[in-house]
Amino acid sequence: MGERNSKFGTDPVGSLLFQQAVPAAVGILVLSIYGIVDTIFVGRFVGSLGIAAITVVLPISFLISSIGMAIGVGGASMISRALGDSNHERAYSTFGNQLGLTMTLGVIFVVFGMYFQEPIVKLFGGKGEVLIAAKEFFTITLYGVPFLAWAMMSNNVIRAEGYPKVAMFTLIVPAVCNIILDPIFIVVLNMGLAGAAWATTLSYVASAGYTLWFFVYGRSSMKISLKYLKPNLLILKEISSLGSVTLARQGTVSVLAIVLNNVLFNHGGEMALSVYGIINRVMMFANFPVLGITQGFVPIVGYNYGARKKDRVHLAIRLALRYASLIALGIFVAILAFTATLVEVFTNDQLLLEETVPAMRRVFMATPLLAFSLIGSAYFQAVGKPKPALLLALSKQGLFLIPLVFVMPMVFGLEGVWYAFPLADTGAAAISYFYLKKGEGAL
Repeated sequence: MGERNSKFGTDPVGSLLFQQAVPAAVGILVLSIYGIVDTIFVGRFVGSLGIAAITVVLPISFLISSIGMAIGVGGASMISRALGDSNHERAYSTFGNQLGLTMTLGVIFVVFGMYFQEPIVKLFGGKGEVLIAAKEFFTITLYGVPFLAWAMMSNNVIRAEGYPKVAMFTLIVPAVCNIILDPIFIVVLNMGLAGAAWATTLSYVASAGYTLWFFVYGRSSMKISLKYLKPNLLILKEISSLGSVTLARQGTVSVLAIVLNNVLFNHGGEMALSVYGIINRVMMFANFPVLGITQGFVPIVGYNYGARKKDRVHLAIRLALRYASLIALGIFVAILAFTATLVEVFTNDQLLLEETVPAMRRVFMATPLLAFSLIGSAYFQAVGKPKPALLLALSKQGLFLIPLVFVMPMVFGLEGVWYAFPLADTGAAAISYFYLKKGEGAL
């Protein structure tokens, strides 16, 4: 394991960033394609109401599953630094505590979600005709959430170990399973929205199964052992401290979903929810290279910070920002040029098409600035500084987007919702730049 990770401290940073970022980006790309395919099948075989139901439910599922992601990110930061410091025993103990914490909390939140099903769906904007469809989708997908939490936790650990391609397949496996199962369940078996939900749930199970195989039979050094499953309060505290950044970020995203879905419904009804459902899917797809670079540079930064190689840490930040910003600029131009074509993939509803095209262009206006907010937050998380990481993680949604989504529709109506996104991106990028420039001297 030491040899596998030692390259983080010796190989050229640009080459390492490429090796780590490409598999991460490919995994996110395939996962986003799954989300797109899911929405295409639902949009064409269930209708705009089905898209609205998915738009309501997915933030709920991902809020619960983000427990696993938060534990994974927090623990992966500790594992990367422990490996950089050649402290393998600490890395093993961290992994064991991650396993126990993920499954315990995952099950608790699923039980809670089942018991308070209808109030939760209503809170996230499931109103009118959308409520019944959203409840159907939510009930089924909730069964798969503990498996998704396990997979998201494992993904970060596997990347910290120095196996980016295996981490990539953690995301590819559920995506491929869902792409295969969607047409079978939705079209062939004529299960409609329930078919989409079962396809999603089974894909989460497949992803968890793949990571379990890797830890038990694969090349991972993080074997599942009773010795390291014993709770260690100091380790759990640090995992929770660092992981709280991710959990708070996803929690804020969920609060945004509550605000956004309700504001959209109030100003544009079910049609506005469907419009945002399509925009959100394109957003997941369009941002995959930037997210890949962000994920790819985290273990490099964590290892070199633990090894006290400050120059390599700063070089990794500068290169990540440069590459991600250039790619984001290209994405922005492509979306402006092909907006209508992208929307037509999801729906043949002319009214939905006419509403979505201008809205999407407005939402993506500040895409070139996305790299600063993502990489800034990821850097502070990777080096074990939860307070600035938390501030930067929450800046877009918490400081800017949620207040803007509340206020701007009062003046500009539904148009105000769409313009809130680029304004929030600009504000978050400015704060991140300040912290990296003044606080760390990394730029």
